[in-house]
Amino acid sequence: MTANPTGIAPVFLVRDMEENIDFWCSRLGFHVERYGEPTNFAIVQRGEARIMLALASPSAALVPNWQISEKTSNAFIWVDDVRAIYEEVMERGAPIDWSLYEAPWGGLEFGTQDPEGRDIAFGQILNGDEK
Repeated sequence: MTANPTGIAPVFLVRDMEENIDFWCSRLGFHVERYGEPTNFAIVQRGEARIMLALASPSAALVPNWQISEKTSNAFIWVDDVRAIYEEVMERGAPIDWSLYEAPWGGLEFGTQDPEGRDIAFGQILNGDEK
């Protein structure tokens, strides 16, 4: 018997847990499960997408991927209707790092940036009818 993965949840280190939870919930529409008192670990989830948030030391050097390798997100979240998510997160006041565009790989995507400066991309593969 072969075991297969059922999902993935990147772990993001954060300096300010409440600020990050607020971003993921109020700006991106995720729900949260909190752990610790006060919260030092959380899992934010929307649909099948999960991100784990772990509290880091205030002096920790947190460096977003794009500062090391140009145009590299920290997370890419696949969605079934990227246009709808784009409109929703704009209405929720999320900062838009790059606007909705057709990427050279055949998808439609946009990006936002979390409180730690990480780029979070949302995207959808387009078929010929959606272009």
